[in-house]
Amino acid sequence: METVCDELGVSQRKACRTLDQPRSSQRYELTLPVRDASLIESIQKQMEKRPRFGYRRITVALRKDCWVINFKRVYRIWRDHDWHVPKKKGRRKRGRDGGSANACHKKKPESINHVWIYDFMSQTLENGRKARMLSVLDEYTRECLAIDVGRRITAQDVIDVLRYLFLVRGEPACIRSDNGPEFTAKKVKKWLAAMGVKTLFIEPGSPWENGYMESFNGHMRDECLDREIFVSVEELRYISERYRLDYNHHRPHQSLGYLTPAQFAAMKRKEALAGALPPIPRNLSLGGSEHLIEEAGRPQPADAPTSAACSGCIPAEPYPCRGMESIRYEPDKGNPGEMDCNQDSGYV
Repeated sequence: METVCDELGVSQRKACRTLDQPRSSQRYELTLPVRDASLIESIQKQMEKRPRFGYRRITVALRKDCWVINFKRVYRIWRDHDWHVPKKKGRRKRGRDGGSANACHKKKPESINHVWIYDFMSQTLENGRKARMLSVLDEYTRECLAIDVGRRITAQDVIDVLRYLFLVRGEPACIRSDNGPEFTAKKVKKWLAAMGVKTLFIEPGSPWENGYMESFNGHMRDECLDREIFVSVEELRYISERYRLDYNHHRPHQSLGYLTPAQFAAMKRKEALAGALPPIPRNLSLGGSEHLIEEAGRPQPADAPTSAACSGCIPAEPYPCRGMESIRYEPDKGNPGEMDCNQDSGYV
């Protein structure tokens, strides 16, 4: 109505008479409070916290905050305020489908600790130097088990990370990776063969065959690395560890039915316990330690290794410092503090 009056130079009374509209409708002002004011405020808080989330995952986050709401209402508000998440730059589609036998869509995981995946990422620091990051995931539950950060990561460092994860969580049946020199090194392949873990190398130049790992790398770079300026390796290690814990315990995963990886893993363990018992990791005993503790009047085994391996919770500090000789596997040096894989220690 204001446009008609300005462009034609007529009064509001004449314009309403011509367009057959009541004048009261043009002068009405909303006096009731906005119905969605509190909801809009909550959505904006979630958007500030997670700027890379769309309306669906924002709805899941609101439900965790005790909002009884569906996707359609949030989508209506989303469109009214013209909110959007900037799309990532698309890549050219390949003609090949990654048809090797070790591809993720052909060799699929069937249970927890069936297939692990790992890969490297690089990040440029503020001073221009680059740091490397090694990420390890359980492909079935999408849990990020560890993120190792350093100036350089060698094949021995890869073994150190895997050794700790094997002791805490148990050994996987297979581990999938690309053909990087740290993964194809004779030392790594020999150590994995000694631990009874099968290696699944994807076709060279076909990263889509390790799609779950590439998806995690893309989400981490989009939601964490590209939003920060890292002054030092220590800061990068701290931020990466915080993102790993947030990814496992707070970030909803669409392919898991909007559950977090930790929730999905706990649900699968509960389902397994309700039916048949899950397979015990190969290198862990059933009894735990020999001494007993009294709890509620009944003796129970203390610090059973199976409870630590099946807990699904990797500590915030994933492994000791690389400089500690107690975690290295160098049998030629013969350090007394090292673990000898040939001894009958209950873990091999």
